[in-house]
Amino acid sequence: MAALNDWLRMRADLTPGRVALVDRVGRRGELTYARWNADADRTARFLAERLGVQRGDRVAVLAMNCVEILDLWFACGKLGAVLQPLNWRLTPVELQDLVRDAGAGVLIYGPDFASQVEVLRAAATPIKRFVALDPEAAGGDVRFSERDRVSGAPVRPAEVGPDDAWVLCYTGGTTGLPKGAVLTYRSILANAVNTIAGWGLTPDDCAVLDAPLFHAGGLNVFTSPLVYAGGRSIVCRSFSADRVLELVASRRISLLFGVPTMFLTLQAHAGFGSVDFSHLKLVITGGAPCPPPVFETFWAQGVDFRMGYGLTEAGPNNFGMPKERVREKLGSVGFPLPQVEVRIARDDGRDCAPGEVGEVLIRGPHVCGGYWQRPEETARAIVDGWLHTGDLGRVDGEGFHAIVGRKKELIISGGENVYPAEIEAVLAGHPAVAEAVVLGAPDPKWGEVPRAVVALKAQASAEELTAFCLQRLGKYKVPRSFSFLLELPKTAAGKVDRRRLQAELSGPTS
Repeated sequence: MAALNDWLRMRADLTPGRVALVDRVGRRGELTYARWNADADRTARFLAERLGVQRGDRVAVLAMNCVEILDLWFACGKLGAVLQPLNWRLTPVELQDLVRDAGAGVLIYGPDFASQVEVLRAAATPIKRFVALDPEAAGGDVRFSERDRVSGAPVRPAEVGPDDAWVLCYTGGTTGLPKGAVLTYRSILANAVNTIAGWGLTPDDCAVLDAPLFHAGGLNVFTSPLVYAGGRSIVCRSFSADRVLELVASRRISLLFGVPTMFLTLQAHAGFGSVDFSHLKLVITGGAPCPPPVFETFWAQGVDFRMGYGLTEAGPNNFGMPKERVREKLGSVGFPLPQVEVRIARDDGRDCAPGEVGEVLIRGPHVCGGYWQRPEETARAIVDGWLHTGDLGRVDGEGFHAIVGRKKELIISGGENVYPAEIEAVLAGHPAVAEAVVLGAPDPKWGEVPRAVVALKAQASAEELTAFCLQRLGKYKVPRSFSFLLELPKTAAGKVDRRRLQAELSGPTS
């Protein structure tokens, strides 16, 4: 059972001398699999002996990316405990709700979040033990550095089942309390196997880990698949364009993942044009629709930049795109990975015809075990094993899949379906547009019409943007009005807060 909940023991047995992690946050340098496994064993003993953590207990962590979070993740696996990585963008009030929901008894926190922890300490939460990653932290909290005084003897892995929880990853919803997706040993393992087989990962691959580890993207796009394959990750505190360009230029990485905002930042960097990306094996984006100019800029450099699709509840890796078809199929995410089944379904449950838009349904062992202590919501989301994603997609006659937007964001104008993501992609292609979001606005004639909210990086008028859209979209899709903001509001997950914008801009168009 070592491969189920003690991946590091497996890797330490098979490839003890291979480098697993490169620490660009702390001072641990390069960690081989043998050393990292020993550190995780010591961490597991520290959790169990010093803090009383047992199988099934939830361990919350509030910290910027660091190797210690990875130690905790795999130590929890050894113990059969459950890691709850907390979104550090949330307010203390929101964090209180999440630790209460999970019932976490231990909170491990980084030095950046001491003030938030003081609020949590004073609140009524299930947290009994606070652990400071900072060895210089004031107060009477346990120091994580105390683990160095714990025995490093190998830990006998707890007995767990494939459907037991390993990680509680909370979704960044825009309504109500976020839901805790239960990432099980089965789902994390299946995503790793699917990714290795579908994307061609090998032990020689290396990725930069700068996506937040409280997201499934940070945990499971490349990190867990590389551990399972025996590759390496360069652990960074957060995204830095300077650092990414340095790592690409030094040819130290072969894999690069980022959300569209990260790639837009890279391309705006003064040094972008002087760095050769063409040696990278895979450059992929996900998490939000990506503007076509981002693809085109990479393609001009000879890089087959690709788009992926996933969500916390499934993977998040679900599709693979053949390198030979990337440029021909702009906007497509390709074909399902091994063990991933996908349907595009109508509201009545029947499969859509090729080219017809419907809801994306996903089934496979990589799908999460449901939502933490929410059986009703789990039953609504996962029906007969099929995860109803709430996303809209279509499949063409060759089997290539494309994601066109969120079901809840669909605008019906005069009986025509209008997909905001399509309009947003067009607006993103205007050189003056930094960000754009399209919402539905009530209209006495058409029922709804699209309205755009835009953040500019150069001067542009509503008339200019309208003319730009009319050249690229059917007239019924062109926004009837434009609002301009210095910056679009974001949710705690870093996505545009559509709900807030809709509330602020409610009312008919003029």
